Amino acid sequence: MWGIIPAAGNGSRIQPLAFSKELLPVGSRSDGDGERPRAVSEYLVERMLRAGATKICFVISRGKSDILEYYGGKVGEADLCYVVQPEPAGLCDAVFRAAPLVHPDEPVLIGLPDTIWFPENALAELVGDEFSLLLFPVARPELFDAVVLNPNGMVAEVQVKRAAAASHWVWGAMSLQGRVLHALHRLWIERLRADEYLGTLFNAHIDRGGVVRGAQIGKAYVDVGTLHGYREATRLLEAMKLLEAMKLLGSDPATNPATPPWQGRSV
Repeated sequence: MWGIIPAAGNGSRIQPLAFSKELLPVGSRSDGDGERPRAVSEYLVERMLRAGATKICFVISRGKSDILEYYGGKVGEADLCYVVQPEPAGLCDAVFRAAPLVHPDEPVLIGLPDTIWFPENALAELVGDEFSLLLFPVARPELFDAVVLNPNGMVAEVQVKRAAAASHWVWGAMSLQGRVLHALHRLWIERLRADEYLGTLFNAHIDRGGVVRGAQIGKAYVDVGTLHGYREATRLLEAMKLLEAMKLLGSDPATNPATPPWQGRSV
């Protein structure tokens, strides 16, 4: 199973940084007997591994060799490779740079490396033959790709950064088969590579009769690409630590008056 991580963006919303935005330290991880800072992209890598990814491709720009130096050639049981996007050309272009590596019969996971979301095992619930978007509730859907569902749970429309969006659910990751990835690639080329955002391409795919399932199983989602998002991510991670501590102490967060602040709240 492939994981594709488009990491070629310059991160202008959170600059200046002395390193790639995907390596921004957020939270920490255990390292032997101590803790070390954790790069924001590690959260997505971990979630892909949980879902069964055995190969992960980072799509980077020419100035992002620090990502290669940070991760090297293997994480856990997954082999890593790197593909270069020569010039900034949008998210669609970045994702499809990895398409030649993917066999049509292979399952594929795609996620955004500057986001943190829960539950951690949500991608694992998507793996299958369907083209599925992992959806999260947010307070300001106009900043993202809002996803409108039909009553049967299939995607009717993706509203890309639209004011007064008709849904507060946005996609944050996805699972699809290699053959669908290649079909999307062909459609993108047919549309003269005019789609910068994946959401508009998904709409064209649906208009052609393609089927996309929306999985409303996400609980919390933060875009760490802004200073505000960085602060929200820090608060979310602290809240999750509190939740885990309460569980270890045998306390039920649903009935305890000290309910963690992330519960019942979109970010």
